[in-house]
Amino acid sequence: MYLVKKSLRMRLIVIILLGIISTVQLQAQGKLEFVKTNHDFGEVDENGGLIDYSFQFKNAGDQPVKILSVKASCGCTTPGWTKELVMPGDSGFIKAQYNPRNRPGQFRKSLQVTSNATGGNATLFIEGYVKPAPKTVAEDLPLKMEGLRIKYKSLNLGRMTNEKPVQKSFDIHNDSEVAMSLVQERGMIPEFVSLSFEPQTIEPNEGGQLVVTYDPKKKGSLGFHTDNVRFFTSEAPGEMKELFIVATIEEYFPPMTAEEKAKAPRLAIDRTNHDFGRLTEGNTVKTTFQISNTGKEPLSIRDTRGNCGCTISSLPKKELKPGESIPMTVTFDTSGRRGRQYKTVTIFSNDPMGPTQMISIRADVN
Repeated sequence: MYLVKKSLRMRLIVIILLGIISTVQLQAQGKLEFVKTNHDFGEVDENGGLIDYSFQFKNAGDQPVKILSVKASCGCTTPGWTKELVMPGDSGFIKAQYNPRNRPGQFRKSLQVTSNATGGNATLFIEGYVKPAPKTVAEDLPLKMEGLRIKYKSLNLGRMTNEKPVQKSFDIHNDSEVAMSLVQERGMIPEFVSLSFEPQTIEPNEGGQLVVTYDPKKKGSLGFHTDNVRFFTSEAPGEMKELFIVATIEEYFPPMTAEEKAKAPRLAIDRTNHDFGRLTEGNTVKTTFQISNTGKEPLSIRDTRGNCGCTISSLPKKELKPGESIPMTVTFDTSGRRGRQYKTVTIFSNDPMGPTQMISIRADVN
């Protein structure tokens, strides 16, 4: 009996000792303490070269610390770190290097640090503002038409109403060795477009403005338009230049009272999309949308227009009395088309609250 009790006491002592050892081992771990976890570079130049910062840390634990990995949130941030074991009381670093080239504007990037220390992970941040580098004329106006430089071949005037002419200016540069002016009496310019140089004569290696005036009333059509414009300058040879004028024209409605709005025509469509599903190339399919006037005055459909020649819409008439509905047939020709197709038809009307509305069709063409 005595021997049994003694054996039990010995086992209990061993268990207690093991528990004490385990507790000591759990408490004796490495611990990372960073001086700071966020660094602001402030303002830096885009072409100023690489910038870097080293986050300093101390092992405040009782065991060696090993940095296992450092992952940056983007390829523009290149990390580096202390690769050897950091003993208790010693220090190490995590280095963040950032390349500001071609990255103007505000930035904030992170570094995810993984280690065998208490807690395991830490997140560090770098931030700042990259001051854009001044662009050369060639970078700012990359399109060169003989001696004339401009940004784009298509000049987008944006959205406008058909109330009155719209004017917009575009930067140009005389990249030749002679003065340049616009030859007004020559060119193939639509009657609703007029062009001018500001100043009228642009000296060699000097900048100016190409002023485009667009009269939507003379254009006489609503919706999205791209018009070809050819004009001549005083330089020779290569005096003829070609550009495209882009504009989206909507109908103008004068300010209306709440009472006038309540009486106005209203364009309503029973649905705004249709999926034909799977089709075979070469087939022509149709679907019908219901167009209604839910207002109190006559509704006039000004126009309907598909975004490509493959999509055609037709109406039995364009004037709807209050409460009247008509079908709009949309025909889709799959010839020469494969894969997922997405087409639209825009409806223009005298509904002041929704003068431009759109329906869409989809199909998978095999």
